[in-house]
Amino acid sequence: MATLKLTALRKNFGPVEVLHGIDLALTSGEMLVIVGASGCGKSTLLRLVAGLEAITSGAIELDGRDVARLDPAERDIAMVFQNYALYPHMSVFDNMAYALKIRGLTKPDIAARVRETAEMLGLAPLLARKPRQLSGGQRQRVAMGRAIVRHPKLFLFDEPLSNLDATLRVTMRAEIKRLQRRMAVTSLYVTHDQVEAMTLGDRLLVLHEGRAVQLATPMEVFERPANTYVAGFIGAPAMNFLPGALSHGGTAVSLDLGPVIPFADGKRDGAAGQRLTIGIRPEHIAPVPPGTDPTGLELQVDLLEPLGSETIVIGRLPNNELLSVKLPKNDAPTHSMRVAFPATHLHVFDAGTGLRLDPT
Repeated sequence: MATLKLTALRKNFGPVEVLHGIDLALTSGEMLVIVGASGCGKSTLLRLVAGLEAITSGAIELDGRDVARLDPAERDIAMVFQNYALYPHMSVFDNMAYALKIRGLTKPDIAARVRETAEMLGLAPLLARKPRQLSGGQRQRVAMGRAIVRHPKLFLFDEPLSNLDATLRVTMRAEIKRLQRRMAVTSLYVTHDQVEAMTLGDRLLVLHEGRAVQLATPMEVFERPANTYVAGFIGAPAMNFLPGALSHGGTAVSLDLGPVIPFADGKRDGAAGQRLTIGIRPEHIAPVPPGTDPTGLELQVDLLEPLGSETIVIGRLPNNELLSVKLPKNDAPTHSMRVAFPATHLHVFDAGTGLRLDPT
């Protein structure tokens, strides 16, 4: 097991800075998931840690030793790639054993390590096969086995499940979680898939345009997003946003559409009329009978998306803005509905900076 610490890590490609001073510390055995939109710097960060790209400035410490300028082979790090990267002419056994042969381990030691890892991954019956004789899921297991057999200090996963179908991704996701827990190897996992991020990580690092915008547990990121970017990125369907202004001495928001909603969790500091962005998740929007809630608004239904036990209702508010509502399958209307925004589920952000405003 090992610790990993990144300090003021920066990366430039020519005049373009793609990572803007990333600070990060992983405890021994922790699984950290890096998530963000395409082009935010996720894979670049992973490649810097692996040594596949040179850093521009900063430090990468593995167990307290700065490895930022060491060759990849000297870092004791194993990486699992998106495209498996197996040698097509080698058997499963030889693919898994190759790195051990390079290290100079004896044949008995190599055989013991490979067979132990193969048993762990359910690959023992497949050791004589070539990659072309394997399914996608089996190939990914071999790629993981090739990393595990080295007994590295640090695992790096670069979107390893993105080439698999949906059902297999669920299975492999559970397998990765089980193995990481069993082996207690410190791990960095890059994905754009929110389900993978929420289920695999002890903590999440949300990147946006090369900057770390939130580092917290998955549930904290979901329940207390640091800004509107995180709020809109984490969660499916995405969080709804409504414009408004601070009112009633900071104890309520006046939505531009008319309703005034008192804050359930306390006052916000700010001048009267300060512009706010109010976020509310689709599952927290409440349908109300006409005339029963003065904060309710009429929603004209544009589209229903049945998901089995639930239905996503997509409609338009009186100002023509889109709103998503998640309802039980039998509660979805076909034409219109009246909706309210429970104060206990509001997320309050400054409209100018996008930052979360917590109660004082």
